[in-house]
Amino acid sequence: MIARLALVLTLILGGALARAQEMQGPALIGPPMPSAPAQAPIAPITGPDYGAWALVAARAEQMSEQAVASVFAIDRQRVILVDWRDRFLAAEDQNAARIGTVKAQLAALGAAPDAGTEPADVAKRRADLETQLARLTAPAQLAQEAYVQANGLIGELDALMRSRETRRLTTRGTVPLDPANWPAAMTALKAGFVGIYAETTAALRSGQRYEAFKDARATILIYALLSLVLLRWGVRWMGRAQDWARRRIGARGGRVWDFLISIGWVILPWAGIWFFAEAVLATGYAGYRGGAIVASLPNAALYLLIAAWFARHFAPQGGGHSVLGLTTQASVTARRLLLVLAAVLAAGVVYGAFLDRIEMSDNARTVLVLPYQVVLGLALFRVGMFLVGAGRSAVAEGRNRLLPFVARASVAVAVLGPLLSAAGYGAASAAVMTPAILTLAVLATLILLQRLVFDLYALATGLDDGANDALLPVLAGFVLFFAALPPLALIWGAREADLQELWTRFREGFSIGATRISPTEFLTFAVVFGLGYTLTRLVQGTLRSAVLPKTRLDVGGQHAITAGVGYVGLFVAAVAAITSAGIDLSNLAIVAGALSVGIGFGLQTIVSNFVSGIILLIERPISEGDWIEVGGHMGYVRDISVRATRIETFDRTDVIIPNADLVAGQVTNWTRGNSVGRVIVPVGVAYGTDAEKVMKILTELAEAHPMVMLSPPPAVYFIGFGADSLDFEIRAIVRDVNFSMVIKSEVNLAISKRFAAEGIEIPFAQRDIHLRNPEALRAVLNPGKDQA
Repeated sequence: MIARLALVLTLILGGALARAQEMQGPALIGPPMPSAPAQAPIAPITGPDYGAWALVAARAEQMSEQAVASVFAIDRQRVILVDWRDRFLAAEDQNAARIGTVKAQLAALGAAPDAGTEPADVAKRRADLETQLARLTAPAQLAQEAYVQANGLIGELDALMRSRETRRLTTRGTVPLDPANWPAAMTALKAGFVGIYAETTAALRSGQRYEAFKDARATILIYALLSLVLLRWGVRWMGRAQDWARRRIGARGGRVWDFLISIGWVILPWAGIWFFAEAVLATGYAGYRGGAIVASLPNAALYLLIAAWFARHFAPQGGGHSVLGLTTQASVTARRLLLVLAAVLAAGVVYGAFLDRIEMSDNARTVLVLPYQVVLGLALFRVGMFLVGAGRSAVAEGRNRLLPFVARASVAVAVLGPLLSAAGYGAASAAVMTPAILTLAVLATLILLQRLVFDLYALATGLDDGANDALLPVLAGFVLFFAALPPLALIWGAREADLQELWTRFREGFSIGATRISPTEFLTFAVVFGLGYTLTRLVQGTLRSAVLPKTRLDVGGQHAITAGVGYVGLFVAAVAAITSAGIDLSNLAIVAGALSVGIGFGLQTIVSNFVSGIILLIERPISEGDWIEVGGHMGYVRDISVRATRIETFDRTDVIIPNADLVAGQVTNWTRGNSVGRVIVPVGVAYGTDAEKVMKILTELAEAHPMVMLSPPPAVYFIGFGADSLDFEIRAIVRDVNFSMVIKSEVNLAISKRFAAEGIEIPFAQRDIHLRNPEALRAVLNPGKDQA
């Protein structure tokens, strides 16, 4: 506290000295400068009341050091500390805009030169700005220091609470199997039943209670009628609603409405039981102990109703669709085990309310709780063993690999819980068994909700078969899983304060060097970048469909402009998002420089291809639709990306060529600039044919083809004397070289017809064989004839 007051006084004195220096007049060194406007009086530092905070911090430190305060006192003190911490967090942004302006002014003055070399007016202005900056940043510094202190004190109190909870769970209490504790337990149990009987009998004989009952008859009657209606006809209403939905809606969306309507099977009966309990309590005859039992009935019934609801989906009657894929016999077994477990839990709620109203020692209560935990363990064990068998089938069918782990964990908890209770660790037993059962309920609910998401997606898109393979329902399943983590944490003993602390830590963000990135900044970055990305895609779509087709650019040029706009738009969107989020990347320059060396070696090929892709888009030596030949591959360019180019060959296969090969290697572009090209058609005729007549016919046929250009005219050349023919060639320039194979085929067909009409022979390879000693061969073939 004294240090903070000293800092405040120093800032105030510094501001006073600065004002005194301003009153001494302009400096004599350097050219005259315009006088700065008079500064406003230094405003006092505003913010949280640090004097009151010092008292709160001192009390929290005392609690942490002495460790004797009650749980209520610690929780209350923690709430106060959290409130102060939020104030300090908000105060850290105080004067942020003004601080930014002053820093910009100092940056405009440049770095401070060596002493004595800066003009006096500039030095004086720099000193004034530095003093003003120190005064403006003081509240944020004080708030940051106090925030760290509050954060540390909250952590100390949380550690104290956790140590107490750990001590409670690991401390061994009374052993319920010790016979010395049984008489007291039996006496307390008997006293409880006797007390209920005595209270009820006394209430029935009391005239005052009777008068109160008569005054509440209207209320009791309304509650009783509502209870009767909901319990008697509520189930029928749900059944009729399901039948109506199936008739009107049909198969598509039927499971969605079946799920939504099935919730009414829980709500309506529970409301009927709640009205029944309220009617009984309104009579006034329940008494102190009996009233606690009656008040616990709605909570007990909720276990049974939820179990029946789960059974409708996981183990339906009549061979309906089971979420786990159970057979009809397995569904019957699962339904029975589930209802037995729920009945034990419901009985535990009523039994616990009964024990809470009996005055007894902790030893007696431990003895009376053990039978319930044993029965609960047996019920959970049976459920776990059933899940083990179902898990094996699920793994064999590849449906659910998490189920075997959950099943084995349930069996382990079912065995461990009663053993801990019998050994005297009743608190640890209660902290394991009930949370394990509730965890099963949460996981079952997650499965049903995920199936509901798939059904909703199928209903919205009409894809009944492809919903399970769609991305959106899977992402929704991940969201449901993370949403279930806080309830699971609370089930397993986490406090709400612990979850709030995790949220606070998350809200603070994380630091990379001196740069802090909070969720708010990240969300701002994501929103701004998303808007920029969307705008970029809209501009690209407009250019591609409405603007560029109306220009004289070819398809490759249009693609290059569209791609360039996309890259520039993404870069601008990223810069705008970083600026809007207020993320300072200057502190990451050293880290980025160090990483760039290693990344440069590892990604040099990718960077080379990326740069080559940019060069291809700018210089455009090839474009989409060009017929090129590179690296032994020939085909049409179908796509040019920043890393590679896709070529479709003539046999309809795609070849991915890295862009660096297109820039550094040799590429033949048959259609660059235009589609005009040359076609060569070789022709051979038999020896003895009139060569001039052949050349004339070939020239006429070439000029007659519609795709052959007459300027320059096609040429026919007598190439030479072949082994079997006189060889000629037709060399013609065609309008579209993409049809070269078609043109060759048509010209060859025309030559074949014309030569046949003119009697010109197209030779084929012939060989004459001469035998030097035919007599020897004849003797071998006909040996008998020679002898004769």
